[in-house]
Amino acid sequence: MAFVLQRKYAASLVAIVAVPIAIAWLQVFVFGIHPAPVDGITTVAAGHTGRGFPLWIRWTHFANILFLFLLVRSGLSILMEHPRLYWDNHCTPGTEWLRLTPVIVPADRLWTSKEDARFISPLVALPGYRHTIGMGRAWHFITDYGFLISGLIYIVMLFASGGWPRIVPTSWSVIPYAWQTFVHYATLHMPAEANGYYAYNALQQLAYFAVVFIMAPISILSGIAMSPAIDNAFPWYPRIFGGRQGARSLHFLLLCGYVVFTIMHVGLVVLTGAQRNFNHIVLGTDDTGSLGLILGCIGLAVVVVSWIVAHHVAWRYPRVIQRLHKALVLPIELRMSVSKRFDPRERYTRADISPHFWPNGKMPQSGEWTSLAAGNFREYRLHVSGAIANPVKLSLEDMRVLGHDENVSLHHCIQGWSGIAQWGGLSMARLIDLVKPLAGARIIEFISYGEGLYGGIYYETQRLQDVLKAECLLAYEMNGAPLPDVHGAPLRLRVENQLGFKMVKWIREIRFVESSIFGKGYGGKSEDDEYFDLLPYI
Repeated sequence: MAFVLQRKYAASLVAIVAVPIAIAWLQVFVFGIHPAPVDGITTVAAGHTGRGFPLWIRWTHFANILFLFLLVRSGLSILMEHPRLYWDNHCTPGTEWLRLTPVIVPADRLWTSKEDARFISPLVALPGYRHTIGMGRAWHFITDYGFLISGLIYIVMLFASGGWPRIVPTSWSVIPYAWQTFVHYATLHMPAEANGYYAYNALQQLAYFAVVFIMAPISILSGIAMSPAIDNAFPWYPRIFGGRQGARSLHFLLLCGYVVFTIMHVGLVVLTGAQRNFNHIVLGTDDTGSLGLILGCIGLAVVVVSWIVAHHVAWRYPRVIQRLHKALVLPIELRMSVSKRFDPRERYTRADISPHFWPNGKMPQSGEWTSLAAGNFREYRLHVSGAIANPVKLSLEDMRVLGHDENVSLHHCIQGWSGIAQWGGLSMARLIDLVKPLAGARIIEFISYGEGLYGGIYYETQRLQDVLKAECLLAYEMNGAPLPDVHGAPLRLRVENQLGFKMVKWIREIRFVESSIFGKGYGGKSEDDEYFDLLPYI
């Protein structure tokens, strides 16, 4: 896996790491090494309520390891579907601050975001390989629940038990004491270690506090900031993180932070007395027997086995994981669908339009579409049929006569990229008024001239209530010009509070039905074949 970091960011990274170490060495050179405080900062209140590691700490610690690594592994599968990270929402090739691919987007031919996805080994990622974002997202969201529940139990019990001063600083003196401890580590002088059964040194305390009370909440909040429904309904929220791409980059940096913390944490556990430390966190005892180390290694083996099991389940029973994902997220997404609080409210202007809008999907190969494209779609007719009172065949000119609607919006691709564009066309509300759906028509099928990744007609479905949302339209214009072929000409769907895979391009036909039996019956080609989200608001 290639790793290309922009020069200015590489210099900043080096400075962040090297400058504190250089200052530590300079301090030792000038003033010598001074003993680092061993305890006194994290001593728990009278009664020794924070002493030791009760059962709830030991089990939540294990659960955290289990869920955190599943999150990291599934997150890497998601990341490699668009292995570029940006700070702005335009996602223009060449502006990424980090590129995890050797590919420079070619300027002399069409290069789609689907082509840009990279292979990642299943030894590293869950489920790994290429084009597995659907299963990666399912595992990521399922594991989120375990991570959240174990974290909440830990925090509630931490305060209920009175042991919170163990990791929550109660004095500003923790900062200079933590620096002195860092000086010892940075200059290769191992400081005298406090007995972790009773207290942590100041640097440990700050590190644990940061992971629990800063990194974990920001991970959750930045993940929420990538939801198209949230971003469109509450446009102020993603701006806290610098926009959707800022949130995505921050989410990745926190992933790296967890990995670095884990490596350093485990390394110090081993270097400062593995048997005693394992007895603390596994058995809750303060001795140097070997049982804690043995059981701890078994626990770590269970974590590794969970990766193997998850990999095999992902490939042998992907539909089960897809349905479990839906069951867990369904209450949240149904609320987003029904509540008017989640109607799109974001407003952009033409000045915000992205200089590059990633093309995606397979260009249609059918002779019918090719012939229509050669005639600039003058002979194109949109077929609207099914459970409606007024079936119609509409040309592009017919649609213009029915009314013209437009908006400038931010596109959220499930792969991770985004882009701002102006869309003009016929609102679905106007079309529905024209065709008059029958009482039982609850689902609308949008059928494409194009094909799915693995062949077969591309289609997606929408619930009637969703397409009646503001700014949902059939777009035949993009950025004030006829819709380009690569972006879905002659007609594409826009549903601004959903992920982009639901917005069918190259629309051939629309059908109103009571329930969809098209394809494999999961609501769309991507859901059928790639196990994409059954509800696409997050």
